[in-house]
Amino acid sequence: MKNTSDIGKSKIAKQAVIFQTNNIDEKIYIREQQGYFQKIRRILSWGLMFIFIFLPFITYKGQQAILFDVAQQQFKFFSVIIFPQDFLILCLLFILSAFLLFYLTSLYGRIWCGYTCPQTIWLLMFNWIERRIEGTHRHSKSLDQAPFSIQKLIKKSSKHTLWLLLSLFTALTFMSYFIPIKTLYSSFFTMESSLLVQGWVYFFTLCTYLNAGWVKDKMCLHMCPYARFQSVMFNKSTKFITYDYSRGETRGPRKINQDKPEDKGDCIDCNLCVEVCPVGIDIRDGLQYECINCGLCADACDSVMDKFNYPKGLIKYQWQVKSKNKWSQHIGYSVACFLTILAIIGWGLTRDTFEVSIIRDRQALYRINHQGNVENTYRVKILNKTSEHQTYLLSINANDNFRLRGNKKFIVNAGEHISNTVTIVSNSKPKAKKTDITFKVVANNLKESKSKLSTFFSGDDVW
Repeated sequence: MKNTSDIGKSKIAKQAVIFQTNNIDEKIYIREQQGYFQKIRRILSWGLMFIFIFLPFITYKGQQAILFDVAQQQFKFFSVIIFPQDFLILCLLFILSAFLLFYLTSLYGRIWCGYTCPQTIWLLMFNWIERRIEGTHRHSKSLDQAPFSIQKLIKKSSKHTLWLLLSLFTALTFMSYFIPIKTLYSSFFTMESSLLVQGWVYFFTLCTYLNAGWVKDKMCLHMCPYARFQSVMFNKSTKFITYDYSRGETRGPRKINQDKPEDKGDCIDCNLCVEVCPVGIDIRDGLQYECINCGLCADACDSVMDKFNYPKGLIKYQWQVKSKNKWSQHIGYSVACFLTILAIIGWGLTRDTFEVSIIRDRQALYRINHQGNVENTYRVKILNKTSEHQTYLLSINANDNFRLRGNKKFIVNAGEHISNTVTIVSNSKPKAKKTDITFKVVANNLKESKSKLSTFFSGDDVW
């Protein structure tokens, strides 16, 4: 005959992963919790918020150091200016980030979601504001169920006003990565910014307000694609937040100064682990895809264990099976990350500081000038991909039969693209109807050069 413990384990094993959240429309009231893991989470959150807010304020040579200039189709990163044709580097960076995220998931599950995901950071930030105004999670629940009153109106309006202000600040900070911060705030608050800019700011304000204030946990549970496919990266040596079933069961309430009953485990069934969970699950029911590994339930349980003088760790980060060959699980992701980093380095070493294109006149293959010489016209385009103005010198391959007429010196400002027309004149009758011409452009300051091959045409009736 199976005992109660075996039956409980069998039940949890069958419900190891829950694919549908119970009470999908029920609002979750998150209880605030202090503890070791929350200190780590708050330090990371404040650090990431600091970086997010103050990066746009960094200047380099009098200009914003990091800026996605959509109008000019440029991404400025200190001395590097990245154009659409250079976006391979962004693809490589996203690939590297994906490999690192997958690697972290294979080690610690959805720890990214619990500690550094913007959704979690803003959700708990909004919850902090709610707790300051409405009181504890129980007070918030009672306030929602209470009939309309002036006090309820004041608290609710105050909370949503602060939520909207925080959302507006978030939207402006995000937009400062695309619009120079020197003009964004002043033009926005003086209503001098364009309708397009104002529209995007209000759009992101609304998104932040709805997402962190109303959608909340539903994003983690039902909308985030990462929550759906991250389970394929789990293995038996992945560290999750787990409940020690053998130690905690059979659970039951008791008094602090009372000795633990012989038929009871360490779990006092206080339900704190559920009250602090941002996604509203009961970790004692086993592994669930909704769990974001934030450690809130572990901190709540440890605080209770302290009060009852029980050992901590009833809920803790634990793997199902400790990996015997620790290095084998790291090889695949390490190789992938290493190869991606090599590709990024290779891109940086081979990236050109300027680009040149030579385009023939499409309206006429050639023409005869007043002196009876054959002329071909070309359009020279030069793109300066550095953060400083450069001087470029244009020449053609050494050939006494041809000479270059027109501007041979180009001064191009940082990140600018110039276009100019030049003419090649034949001093004598060409030996063939089609002659290869090599244009050479030298970046005078950088001591770099580029060569472009083109064609000089002449006809039978020439000369």
